Amino acid sequence: MCRSFLFRCGFLFLVSLTGFLLGGLKHGRDMGNNVNRRALSDINNLTSDAPYPSAIFKRVLNDVAPINDKNDNSFVGRRPITRKFAASLAHKSQNCSLKPIGSERQKRSQPVQSTSSVGGCDSIDVDDFVSANDIPLPMVEEIEEMVDCELKEVEMEDLEAKLLMEIDSCDSNNPLAVVNYVNDIYSFYRETEELGCASPNYMSNQLDINERMRAILIDWLIEVHYKFELMEETLFLTVNLIDRFLARQRVVRKKLQLVGVTAMLLACKYEEVMVPVVEDLILISDRAYTREEVLQMESLMANTLQFNMSVPTPYVFLRRFLKAAMSDRRLELLSSYIIELSLIEYEMLKYSPSMLAAAAIYTAQCSLKGFKHWTRTSELCTKYSEDQLLECSRMMVDFHLQAGKGKLTGVHRKYSTYKFGCAANSTPALFLFDMKI
Repeated sequence: MCRSFLFRCGFLFLVSLTGFLLGGLKHGRDMGNNVNRRALSDINNLTSDAPYPSAIFKRVLNDVAPINDKNDNSFVGRRPITRKFAASLAHKSQNCSLKPIGSERQKRSQPVQSTSSVGGCDSIDVDDFVSANDIPLPMVEEIEEMVDCELKEVEMEDLEAKLLMEIDSCDSNNPLAVVNYVNDIYSFYRETEELGCASPNYMSNQLDINERMRAILIDWLIEVHYKFELMEETLFLTVNLIDRFLARQRVVRKKLQLVGVTAMLLACKYEEVMVPVVEDLILISDRAYTREEVLQMESLMANTLQFNMSVPTPYVFLRRFLKAAMSDRRLELLSSYIIELSLIEYEMLKYSPSMLAAAAIYTAQCSLKGFKHWTRTSELCTKYSEDQLLECSRMMVDFHLQAGKGKLTGVHRKYSTYKFGCAANSTPALFLFDMKI
């Protein structure tokens, strides 16, 4: 009985020993085949430079950052951007961006040093790790300042729009004033006014006429315009047609008056309700031309200008800018006087129609008040500041001063009548010559 029990125990011991030896042999073969198998001493990170570091990289995001739960040390949420947190992130990003490139490369080439060890794994703190793709975040104060600036700009635009709307408040019930889109109309005029202007040096291409002859012609046409009691728009369009035609067509001296008469005929057909007949214009020119010559010149002028009679003249802008200046009768008459004096002068062609209108009103205001006067509403409506108008205004003051002294006195005599408020007797704003541009 004892022998069989011992025999059985020995047999089981031999079987177990054999299995143990065979398993060890197989385990050794597996270790030989796996060349990347690490030693037991490396598993617990006993060496200083572990080949498989399990560092936790916490990246700083643009809008949120991971936070650590105090209970289980796991990432459970995202930290919102507060003023203090955004400031710290921006400060650290700026400090990192100021570091030399060489030192940054050297830092990246060195092995990562663990700052703390949790559960056998190296961990890197957020404050010590900076990604190359991280972009510095703006300060919260800077964002608030930008928002405040944008709000101020919006408020200023609203205030300016309100000032421009008040100009047409008195005409809200007038359908002819087209209050709803009058600003769009004048914006279109400002965009296209240069297309309707003549070249300021076109006289250099004329062989038989000069600036003085042009001035004589326009001064005479102002008298004709006054005698026929035509509309103001007709006079300004007449001068525009003459300059645009002479800029494209050479004219001999004896035909210059014919050009002026024909231009007035075309302007009357475009602006007037009751158009003067051709015989009246021939009579006013002392029968220097025949009816056939007038009609031939009319055809030539219309084709040369490509039938483009709808152009913004200085009078178009003058009416609008006077409305923005809250003008009275005196200011209207004096502004018209000054701008008609400028029509005669060839050198004023270098200024745009809107500039002439704004400068005439500014000069008239200074003449009536005795000091410089240009309101914010006028500046918004005309889009010209005092400094921009000063050069043109000084030239107008000189014309005002010299009016009535030479041979061309048509405008001065016209505005010396009671019908035009004796505007020619006003005192020029000589103090504008003393102002600095």
